[in-house]
Amino acid sequence: MRTAAIAFGFALLAGAVMAEPAAAPDQPLTSASQEARAQRLFQDIRCVVCQHESIADSPAGIAADMRRLVREEITSGATDKSIREDLVRRWGDYILFKPPVKAATWLLWFGPLLLVLIVGAAFAVLSLRKKPVTAPLSPEEERRLEELLHPEGVRPDPDATSSHD
Repeated sequence: MRTAAIAFGFALLAGAVMAEPAAAPDQPLTSASQEARAQRLFQDIRCVVCQHESIADSPAGIAADMRRLVREEITSGATDKSIREDLVRRWGDYILFKPPVKAATWLLWFGPLLLVLIVGAAFAVLSLRKKPVTAPLSPEEERRLEELLHPEGVRPDPDATSSHD
């Protein structure tokens, strides 16, 4: 028991030591127009760690590195298009929240529509299928059903007990 507690303590310590260090605080650009441009770009770029957040909102260290990279590119005079192309070259189309429409991203762009069309077609086919026709009951079956539903000559079982006994 004691060795298990020691091992658990070491595991916690190792997790704390191996945790990602806090990102350095961002240094905004001195030009307000360049910083605004950088902020717009940050909103369009996906964090590779968080994946559902833009690098503007992500606390991950790599997101801070990416923000720093974008700011450096803006300072060096790069266009928004060339910055995006450089990021795509490094991390692929996935890095953009709005990837370009091309053969590799067709499923991403048109997959949901295709899925809706397939499900709609399946519902249409199922609704158009002919429903089975049931034959009407014969007079003998009608009489037997009436006996089962309305038993008049049936006496209660004397051995049956009531739930109130």
